[in-house]
Amino acid sequence: MEILESAAEMRTLLAELRHKIQVYETILERLDVGIHVIDNKGKTIVYNDTMSKLECCATTEVLGKDLLSAMPHLTTETSTLLTVLRTGKSLTDRQQNYINAHGKQIVTVNSTTPLLIADKVMGALEISKDITFIQALADKIVNLQENLIKQKKGGQVPHHPNTRYTIESILGEAPLLKVAIHYAERAARTPSNVLIFGETGTGKELFAQSIHNLSPRKHHPFIAINCAALPEQLLEGLLFGTTKGGFTGAIDRAGLFEQANGGTLLLDELNSMNMELQAKLLRVLQENIVRRVGAANEVPVNVRVIATMNMDPSAAIEQKKLREDLYYRLGVVTIRIPALRERKNDIAIYTTAFIKKYNSALKVKIKRISPGVEDIFLRYNWPGNVRELQHVIEGAMNLIVNEEEIEVQHLPMLFCANAAVSAESPREAAVRPVALEAGQTLGDQKELMEKTIIAAALAETGGNTTRAAGRLGLTRQVLQYKIKKYKLK
Repeated sequence: MEILESAAEMRTLLAELRHKIQVYETILERLDVGIHVIDNKGKTIVYNDTMSKLECCATTEVLGKDLLSAMPHLTTETSTLLTVLRTGKSLTDRQQNYINAHGKQIVTVNSTTPLLIADKVMGALEISKDITFIQALADKIVNLQENLIKQKKGGQVPHHPNTRYTIESILGEAPLLKVAIHYAERAARTPSNVLIFGETGTGKELFAQSIHNLSPRKHHPFIAINCAALPEQLLEGLLFGTTKGGFTGAIDRAGLFEQANGGTLLLDELNSMNMELQAKLLRVLQENIVRRVGAANEVPVNVRVIATMNMDPSAAIEQKKLREDLYYRLGVVTIRIPALRERKNDIAIYTTAFIKKYNSALKVKIKRISPGVEDIFLRYNWPGNVRELQHVIEGAMNLIVNEEEIEVQHLPMLFCANAAVSAESPREAAVRPVALEAGQTLGDQKELMEKTIIAAALAETGGNTTRAAGRLGLTRQVLQYKIKKYKLK
């Protein structure tokens, strides 16, 4: 009897193991990265579909085969998997450029690591991420920058073609903003590096371009790069340039530092750059020389760096997102741009400017926002700052036909929902919408939006049901029914 029970338990265990294997295999085939695993004899034991497509090798030609026999173009020395198997040391984030079996150029970032079991190397794992498209975009950035610089040499223009903002473009009268503008004007006169920080949407690049266009460098290149937009492997080559032979498929190409020589380089979202690359950046700033990836020689550069961050530098240093020594080198002049919620009196200035802009673009004739909209704007916290306000105005003006005033019902629905959540008044706090639970329907979503818009109209009219009904295009009786339905009073 015990033998039968043991056999039954064994069958159950085997069934569970088969199920787990099927789950793992399904996961491997769904991953958007290539996976290649060899055992300690060099035989492939895992080769997923993504890796097969990258290398244009059929899974049946690789799986279960000795690596070198399946891929005769490799050797013990050139294979990263066999190198890791032999040394027991990881090779991380290695960029590789190669032509696959279909003649297509592929760019990947590979990380290869030993598989350790009881401190013994039992195999090696390689993960490959296809960044061909990103590399192509990076190359386009470099080419466009080069073309703009060549065009610039054809004649003098008021400022570099990469820029369109000047110090006069910065709107606002708040004291905190005036301080930031004053710092920018003073900093423009010197060649020192500048660090600008503020929340998303506050206008950091506007300040950076304004400093450049007010400086003696205004007729020289202004080049901007978002440090969060590219993988660190591409970012290094893009900044410092590459040399043929520096890595597989590398070509001789100047980086953005060389292209910006004599001008300004804007490093947007600097806190997204990894610490190792920050150390290399620090050396360039200290020595005013740049060494291309894979090169032995150094090139002198004369570049002013303006860096931007969406967080306080002290917090970035504490969270290990910014090297302290790099901060001291970059933050010779540090400018903080205040959030819109800190200067709500400026909302009227921005609203007027955006209405004027979109009147022309959308062929409408809006004159103002209604008192109710103004009240909502002043109560809202604006997490997206000036950029969010601009998008709200544009969205509202797209819904207007013949009206001359932006009303509450013209405001984007999502903004109304967010405004209701972040409202400061007791009435608005009482109608805070809740997140949809699993299984709720489109009807539930529509009711949530309706509740939010009605709450905003009631807030605008001070709770006057008749006026709110008029704003919403409803009869007073229908509105009273909905107020009761949604328990808004």
